[in-house]
Amino acid sequence: MFTGIIESLGRVQHIRKEGSNVHFTIASPISGALKVDQSVAHDGVCLTVVALSEGAHTVTAVEETLRRSNLGQWEAGSLVNLERAMLANSRLDGHMVQGHVDATAACLSVDERDGSWYFRFRYKPTEEHLLVDKGSVCINGVSLTVVEPADDTFSVAIIPYTWENTNFKTIRPGDAVNMEFDIIGKYIARYVKLYLGRG
Repeated sequence: MFTGIIESLGRVQHIRKEGSNVHFTIASPISGALKVDQSVAHDGVCLTVVALSEGAHTVTAVEETLRRSNLGQWEAGSLVNLERAMLANSRLDGHMVQGHVDATAACLSVDERDGSWYFRFRYKPTEEHLLVDKGSVCINGVSLTVVEPADDTFSVAIIPYTWENTNFKTIRPGDAVNMEFDIIGKYIARYVKLYLGRG
């Protein structure tokens, strides 16, 4: 379980394909504190550390993860948002994030307004994947508040601290980002669907 509060930025050092799997080696300030088998969110995707080297760690993405996320677009030099799993005695500063990406969204625009940045995204909505105004959404592992949701678009506001300490500063129109919808909303939507289905 994660909170959507980014601990560190990492940078992709090396990418190696092995069958349908892809191994990513990522250098970061927190890599030296990681352990093999530890779960770490990478741009919102929960991945297991499989190897360690000096100042870097390696994770493996399977075909399903690559299909549902933007990890297949990473290349050497890409910046990655990193968050270790939350501690049971930690404050939940963001919202409850599982690290299970539901879908990707396309960046439509980036607008600077009085020192903050507003990002507009388009996604494919479903009955289970809902957004509400002022609700929570996780984008590339960052816990954010939904602004101006429409049928298939929504915005988020990025403050200067988030801009400087995440990879939002690298996102441009046309780029794909990882989305995880609010787990509470997903459970409610599922329950309502089952309830209504019983007639």
